Amino acid sequence: MPKTPLLDTVKSPADIRSFSLAELKNLADEVRLETIDAVSTTGGHLGAGLGVVELTVALHHVFETPKDIVIWDVGHQAYPHKIVTGRRDRIRTLRQPGGLSGFTKRAESEYDPFGAAHASTSISAALGFCTARDQQGKNNKVIAVIGDGAMSAGMAYEAMNNAAHTTGQLIVVLNDNDMSIAPPVGGMSAYLARLVSGGVYQTLRKFGKTMVHVLPKPMQEVARKAEEYARGMVAGGTLFEELGFYYVGPVDGHNLDHLVPILRNVRDIDDRPVLVHVVTQKGKGYAPAESAEDKYHGVVKFDVVTGKQAKAASNAPSYTKVFAESLIKQAERDEKIVAISAAMPSGTGLDLFAQRFPERTFDVGIAEQHAVTFAAGMAADGLKPFCAIYSTFLQRGYDQVVHDVAIQKLPVRFAIDRAGLVGADGPTHAGSFDIGFLGALPDFVLMAAADESDLARMVATSAAIDDRPSAFRYPRGEGVGIDIPDPAEPLEIGRGRIVREGSTVAILSYGTRLAEALKAADHVAAHGFSATVADARFAKPLDVDLVLRLAREHEALIIVEEGAVGGFGSFVLQALATHGALDKGLKVRSLVLPDIFQDQDKPEVMYAEAGLDATGIARAILEALNGEEIAAKLMASAR
Repeated sequence: MPKTPLLDTVKSPADIRSFSLAELKNLADEVRLETIDAVSTTGGHLGAGLGVVELTVALHHVFETPKDIVIWDVGHQAYPHKIVTGRRDRIRTLRQPGGLSGFTKRAESEYDPFGAAHASTSISAALGFCTARDQQGKNNKVIAVIGDGAMSAGMAYEAMNNAAHTTGQLIVVLNDNDMSIAPPVGGMSAYLARLVSGGVYQTLRKFGKTMVHVLPKPMQEVARKAEEYARGMVAGGTLFEELGFYYVGPVDGHNLDHLVPILRNVRDIDDRPVLVHVVTQKGKGYAPAESAEDKYHGVVKFDVVTGKQAKAASNAPSYTKVFAESLIKQAERDEKIVAISAAMPSGTGLDLFAQRFPERTFDVGIAEQHAVTFAAGMAADGLKPFCAIYSTFLQRGYDQVVHDVAIQKLPVRFAIDRAGLVGADGPTHAGSFDIGFLGALPDFVLMAAADESDLARMVATSAAIDDRPSAFRYPRGEGVGIDIPDPAEPLEIGRGRIVREGSTVAILSYGTRLAEALKAADHVAAHGFSATVADARFAKPLDVDLVLRLAREHEALIIVEEGAVGGFGSFVLQALATHGALDKGLKVRSLVLPDIFQDQDKPEVMYAEAGLDATGIARAILEALNGEEIAAKLMASAR
């Protein structure tokens, strides 16, 4: 009779707490296979999760989750965690409409105490949980699992600097999956880690601290430093000790014989925060991931046997590639152009720029705040920095954009990738807000590409602007398949364009909804309404002459953008109100993303739900001209 897989017996972490080490190893193997199989079906983040399978099993074996709090930083490490916390039956809905989030999510499970999709938040959040626990007289444990990449952000160190003064019971697990900190881990380092985390050593240490208290204050500090540096010489971690943490490690994160007893030991340390340095291998246990340069960090659906990913066929280049190639062409003409990434060189296309200009490419790590001010310093001394950051991550550096760039009118160029909705990554990664938060800043030049040609020309435009900051936004995915000019000439600052002339209604589009606006114009033409379609190109400075012309010559004006309320539409309405154009009976509709955080789905479905596809734009036109009831009838008849 075949043996029941251990994973089939696990409905919650409580089921694995009685497992032997041999059973935990078998369970880890099964969780790894389940993770690979699930992601091969759904796509998503794979390498990071494979690297923490043993750590996941060990944490849930040693700690009493969900009473004990485990916070994963970033949440894409958490697929194995989801499998063992009662979500295995839904794991093949990852990142799908109505399915599991690709990150930790409070609304999804009591085992996800804190949502984490942006990096470096875990220690701050964990410290908040510790303080709440201490204030309420509870005794649960709090554990933050942070990757070494996330440790490049200042926020992690801000939290660690505060931790030792706030609580004595916090465990930080540093998942070092790039060997960027640790030397090779062997039996001796594991032995030392187990020794210094163990009860005997802790008892002696506490006794020593008691004895030291009778010494004069200067001698107490000398004794404390001596103990820390003695351990630092054999085990490392002096930096963390200086921040007030008790350092344990490095530990082989795939060796449960070492990992489990060390976690048990640190669980019982209650007089100061502890940092456990765990070394793992990203992509562990799946040969295609182990051998890939990116360790299969993010994948689409793939064949489990070969590891071959199912890439969709397309005749159009991605907007990201168009940006990268356009920037390379500009840099070939201008040696002052440099490029900056915040740990996303391939995601932003700057890996291509780095291949051509390695000495002019700077990856600063997960440190968007630093990236922005770093770029500002370059601009202040005559370079032409292009700071390529996803819209959702640029939010993290907003104060620096205001204080270090905008107020000083420094010509930093922001290439804003992933603008608008991003599909499977969901609300944590949607680029919804950059139009509004950048548009509020004086002297910024803001552009949005309608297509690949526009994007190439906007790169050239930003390169030519040397007296103020500028930004251009573009979405995830492929372009519309039009020719890209070479050379790409700069645009006239603050000037839009008329794409199609009409007479009854005007559609003013900002960004890549232009193609849908043209389709909407065709739809309403079938009902006898002639539509002008305009591409704004600039949100700031706004082409006020174009806006007033559209208002003057049409019965209705429909404004379309891929951003939240308070963005481009608000700028247009402000201009119309200022010039009295709203006093003359103009019918205006501003179409924006809904005032909610939209859950993941296919982008085209999300835009349809938002009313920003051709059908939604056409409906808005008919409602503006005829009222909702007649519009509904006309739309129904069109079907």
